[in-house]
Amino acid sequence: MIEETSPVLVIIATLNEESGIGPSLAELQMVLEDAKYLVVDGHSRDRTVQIAKNMGAEIIFQDQTGKGEAISKAIKHAKSGTFEYAIFIDADYTYPAKSLPEMIEFLDVNPDVGMVSGNRFTHSLELEAMKSPFFVGNRFLAWAQSILNGVHLMDPLTGLRVVRWDIIKNWEPRSKGFDIEAELNHRIEREGYSIHELAISYRPRIGDKKLKLKDGFTILKRIVQESITSSMSKTKN
Repeated sequence: MIEETSPVLVIIATLNEESGIGPSLAELQMVLEDAKYLVVDGHSRDRTVQIAKNMGAEIIFQDQTGKGEAISKAIKHAKSGTFEYAIFIDADYTYPAKSLPEMIEFLDVNPDVGMVSGNRFTHSLELEAMKSPFFVGNRFLAWAQSILNGVHLMDPLTGLRVVRWDIIKNWEPRSKGFDIEAELNHRIEREGYSIHELAISYRPRIGDKKLKLKDGFTILKRIVQESITSSMSKTKN
C-alpha cells in the first residue's frame, strides 16, 4: 500500500508496452517536478515492467485483465496515500505530457472543476493517429453519453486526465475494460463537479493498439447502465 504524501499520483496501466513506456515516463518526469509513478501491469510478456522499474516507477500487478480492473487496483493500492491529483495517461506515448502543468493549474484555480481531460478532436488528426472507424465510434459514444448520462464532452474516451484525488480515492469502479472512462466521466459529474476539456495534440502510438472496435459495444453498455443506475437513484430519493 502507498502511504506517501505527494502532490500528484500518476497511474499508468500497461500490457506489453516496452516500446512506449520508456519515452512516456521520460517525458512525464521532464514536466512534473514532484510526482509518484504507479504502473499497473497486466502481466506483460516483454520488458515493460523492467523498463518502468528502472525509471523509478512502483510496479503492481493486476489480478485479472482490462484497463478498468487496472485502475481499480491502482486506486485501492494508493488509497492510504495523500495526494492532491491523480493523472491517468496511456503508456503508448500518444498523449503529450507537456499539457499536464496547464491541466493541473486549471484545477488549482477552479475548485468547481473535478477533472481536466485532454481533447484530441480540436486538432486535425493524422490518419495514423486516429483511424476513421475509431473516430466515428468515438463521436457516436460522445453523443450517447451526452443523451443518456448528461455528460457533454467532445472527447469522452480520452486517455489523458487529471482528477482530484478526493473524488476517486474511495471509488470502486464497476468497469473492467475500456468502459472505465465513461464510468469516470459520470462519477465526476454525479459528485457535483464539472469537467473541463483542454485541447491537446495527439501522436501516433508506439506499439500495438489494444482498443478494438468490439470494445465500443462494452462502452455503450456501460453508458446505458450508468443511465439506469442514475435513474434508479433519483427514484429512491
